[in-house]
Amino acid sequence: MRSDSATAGLEALVSGYVRLFPGEVARALEAAPPDDASALLAARPVAHAADVVRRLGPGQAAATLARLPARAARRLVEHLGAARSAVLLARLEPDDRDRLLGLVATKMARELGDLTRYPPDTAGALMDPRVAAFPGDTPVKTVLGRLRRRRAHRVYDVFVVDPEGQLTGVVPLQEIALSPGDTRLGTLAQPSVPKVAATAGREEIVEEMAGGATPSLAVVDYEGRLLGVLRYAALMAAAESEASADIQTMVGASKEERALSPVLFAVRKRLPWLQINLGTAFLAASVVGLFEETIQRVTALAILLPVVAGQSGNGGAQALAVTMRGLFLREIRARSWPRVLLKEVGVGALNGLAVAIVCAVGVYLWSRSPGLSLVIGVAMVLSMVVAGMAGAAIPTALSALGQDPAQSSSIILTTVTDVAGFFTFLGLATLFARML
Repeated sequence: MRSDSATAGLEALVSGYVRLFPGEVARALEAAPPDDASALLAARPVAHAADVVRRLGPGQAAATLARLPARAARRLVEHLGAARSAVLLARLEPDDRDRLLGLVATKMARELGDLTRYPPDTAGALMDPRVAAFPGDTPVKTVLGRLRRRRAHRVYDVFVVDPEGQLTGVVPLQEIALSPGDTRLGTLAQPSVPKVAATAGREEIVEEMAGGATPSLAVVDYEGRLLGVLRYAALMAAAESEASADIQTMVGASKEERALSPVLFAVRKRLPWLQINLGTAFLAASVVGLFEETIQRVTALAILLPVVAGQSGNGGAQALAVTMRGLFLREIRARSWPRVLLKEVGVGALNGLAVAIVCAVGVYLWSRSPGLSLVIGVAMVLSMVVAGMAGAAIPTALSALGQDPAQSSSIILTTVTDVAGFFTFLGLATLFARML
């Protein structure tokens, strides 16, 4: 009888402590195995258990939730609400997550499923939810003990969260290893944490990554709660994917298209830009049509037209590639356009002069016409200067307008270089027709 009375008294004492001091209980459970934590919380009223879970680190909270009995887990998920429960469910293995989703009401399960599934190529889809995160008042010795049990996962940074799970700081692992065991994690935290929203796309991930060398990037929800971490491999994959996507958009293909995408999907994404390209080709052809009479008198002009257009196109493509790289790496901004433009004018002029000399000599040896050699030489210089300016101006202007600078830049550039090359060459030929 005394034993039953003592047991009841101890249970009342534990229940009262959990109700009055959930923060202290959470700190104690951070160092306990998840099975022990779940056993303790399963016997408590759901409101008291939820107060403790909210104060646990995200990793420990998720592991504890996964080990709760079905009834206790369902009540806890429903009490925490969809937004907070989704943060924990996202950290679980698919089997555990599906099991818990099967416990709750259909409407809430659908909402939780939507919150834990992110579109492809977003930070949420690329992140690793098994992140090392602890409350700021966790002792260093507790952190190290938990990390030793995670030998299968590499850890470079440890994140600090507040009782609501919001990200408040980061601590390099080396600093934790060198600190006394009773040091509180929050005293070591650096408040400036590289992070992105779970819905951020590849471009935003790469932009944040370019802000500074970091082995990991925190992923947070719309309220700043820590969801997971993008590790170096995922960051590099995102950077490579963004670079390859930019190559596609420069020529009018969609970022969403893949090598094995359905035929109709590829056609739907490519055809609009091909139609636009057709229209620009007619524009270039109309420029040639303006000088039809000149071409009829000097048929050599028609033979040499591709030479001028081809060289100016290559020069413009070089300027475009260098400018695009500068924008992507944040070496330049839209406000830098005067310097970039001036540089490309100089490069275009000098390259054009060097190419023009060789071209003029070749044309003279072929045609024995000094006038034709002079016309194509001058046209080469002018068209390459215009091409260099266009190659720098097009992506810079798109960036200044808030548009993707890679979006079909090469199609616009090809139009400009063709029109400039045809107009300068044929225009000069018309002006100096008597010399040809």
